[in-house]
Amino acid sequence: MLDSENPKIIVLACNTATISSLAPLREKFPFIPFVGAVPALKPASKTSNSGKIGVLGTERTIREINNLNLIDGDFCRIIGIPAPDLVEFVERKFDSARADEKKEIVKKYVDIFRKEGADTLVLGCTHFLFLIEEFRNEASNPACPLSIEVFDSLAGITKRIEFLLDSNESLLRAEKNSPVNHKLLLTGNNTDFWQEKARMMGFELKIL
Repeated sequence: MLDSENPKIIVLACNTATISSLAPLREKFPFIPFVGAVPALKPASKTSNSGKIGVLGTERTIREINNLNLIDGDFCRIIGIPAPDLVEFVERKFDSARADEKKEIVKKYVDIFRKEGADTLVLGCTHFLFLIEEFRNEASNPACPLSIEVFDSLAGITKRIEFLLDSNESLLRAEKNSPVNHKLLLTGNNTDFWQEKARMMGFELKIL
């Protein structure tokens, strides 16, 4: 892929992949900027009044979260909960799920964090962004005594990409008005499914 596509920046749009692979990838390919997705613990810690930060992620992300060093100081308590069923829901049921089903699976986790006294909730898995509106609605439910602010890593990733694009005398930016070609690169099978997804997104599908 590196030889055929010659990427200028690679984004690991997955918290688990970032934790597992970012350091060795940067070491092996020092000539390519890699941007990782990590849970937005720092902005959550700055916002929290209770000092209790809820984090929802995969088993691996939650297991490693205390080693990420993403919070200044040690005054915050991280309440990490793995949610493999939520990952499964997004991958297999989201497209066909009813609104009440989405609300139900989100409410289950928000209720746990609320009982723990967390006033901030970090979505530490990019899968969960499909349900971000449901999370925000449930977390700010006026019928509940404790409102929870929801955080994700999109702003941090975007800021880092923009910084890299504008660094090195803007060598990474494409020329103004240059043609844009969106590609979806696929490894593995199930090409019929991804053909339809690529068509809906306006992407060219390329099988590697």
